[in-house]
Amino acid sequence: MSEFTLSVTDLTKTYKAGQPGEVRVLQGVSLNVAPGEVVALVAPSGAGKSTLLHIAGLLDTPDSGTVEIEGTDMTNLPDRKRTAVRRSSVGFIYQFHHLLPEFSALENIVLPQLANGVSDKAAQARAMSLLDRVGIADRASHRPAALSGGEQQRVAFCRALANEPALLLADEPTGNLDPETSDRVFDTLMALVRDTGLAAVIATHNLELAARMDRQVRLHAGVLETL
Repeated sequence: MSEFTLSVTDLTKTYKAGQPGEVRVLQGVSLNVAPGEVVALVAPSGAGKSTLLHIAGLLDTPDSGTVEIEGTDMTNLPDRKRTAVRRSSVGFIYQFHHLLPEFSALENIVLPQLANGVSDKAAQARAMSLLDRVGIADRASHRPAALSGGEQQRVAFCRALANEPALLLADEPTGNLDPETSDRVFDTLMALVRDTGLAAVIATHNLELAARMDRQVRLHAGVLETL
């Protein structure tokens, strides 16, 4: 077993940009993240942080380089196995919560567990436990439209952790919130990460939030630099 939950090595990614040519988004990016470590990925919009997170989380593939999760090389796995690893071992949080509007907060957390083979009773119990941990158990029956922005993002945190992943990837998780709510929600996220001991990469352009994490790296011109 690897000492790192996530290891990406020499990742490159180029997108076709029409005329005049191509955009090299990642140029030999490498990053290791250990269990219990929270890494801030600092980059402005358009710098490629979402691309890096999508490759690390098996939603996209690099042009070259490797991705290992819990010591297993994901590079040449068939799509079915990549999907299974993504479902069980990786949690995603986005700037916009992407909750299913027709389902309650509880149901949004139950559904990914059912897709992973968990029984309905066990899934509901875990969902309620997570909602209680983030302080909104009393909102379990409410649909997203009846929740505040901060409450919706807390539900998204719970959904990301529903299947007890080893790796959490978050893309500007508080970027759509006002500063006061952002602080409170970020504290909630950090508490969840610390409680579970998973590895986390959190992309942000907020240097104050980045400074509260264990380590900061910056993606600039396709290259990852340690801050």
